[in-house]
Amino acid sequence: MRLSPRRLPSLSVFARGTRLISSSNSRMALHPKQDDKLIFAPTGTPALLDSGPTLPPGQAAQFLKAERQGGLKRTDVDPESPITQFHTWFQQASLPEAGVFHPETCTLSTAQLPSGRVSSRVVYMKELDHKGFVIYSNFGTSGKARDLFGTADGKSTGNPWASLVFWWEPLERQVRVEGRAERLAPEESQVYYDTRARGSRIGAWASQQSSVLKPDVSKEGDDGRSQLEGWVKETEKKFEGAERIPVPPFWGGLRIIPERVEFWQGRQSRLHDRFVYDLVECEDGSKKWQLERLSP
Repeated sequence: MRLSPRRLPSLSVFARGTRLISSSNSRMALHPKQDDKLIFAPTGTPALLDSGPTLPPGQAAQFLKAERQGGLKRTDVDPESPITQFHTWFQQASLPEAGVFHPETCTLSTAQLPSGRVSSRVVYMKELDHKGFVIYSNFGTSGKARDLFGTADGKSTGNPWASLVFWWEPLERQVRVEGRAERLAPEESQVYYDTRARGSRIGAWASQQSSVLKPDVSKEGDDGRSQLEGWVKETEKKFEGAERIPVPPFWGGLRIIPERVEFWQGRQSRLHDRFVYDLVECEDGSKKWQLERLSP
């Protein structure tokens, strides 16, 4: 269904990023009428961008941080391991002066089979070791559990392949990870679970993640939130007085074991530097990382 322009919010975005423009004070309307496009070629927030020389209106900013230092070269990345290289970049992104508030934030993508339907969600990477990247979540009722491990009704047959994407905008860097996912043992998940705030541990038990919440018609204005709050109260009562709460059997760590990792550094004119590590099998059956530069 196509929405009438009269129903649209007055503050839409078209071509000029977030510059506020109004006809009443010699500035143009924020969303000039043009076909059916509500957003077209946004250019970011000018005050937050380091784009070099002033650009024509509607033209995207350039990536210049690495440009001024000669870009990213093969000699700048670890020749043997993407895990080592990621650790280096993550440490740099974690410095206060880097301006990256949560460098552990990444997008986890999974694909359901046999439909091939892809879904993505933002998660936190909580651990990194030489095996791979670890996130924690619900693997009982969530969409990611459906995609990765399948469902009892056979609508999803399970697909262990997953990807992570890290985007550190102040550094103009991106890291893409592709690999197979595996659950961590409960004992290993418990170690991280114990570091969480008590409310978060209760919440992990209480929430049936991605399940539809039913409104309580006896409560005016309730949209389903009261059902969740009821589950939380039940869980709080269950663990009342307990100092240590066990990790739920349906909750825990997921390790993405990488087989391909790409490091992306923004460059001027969209001629970015890209280096990819691919896990390849040697003639003797062993595996090693192969490092190559990719065209942007």
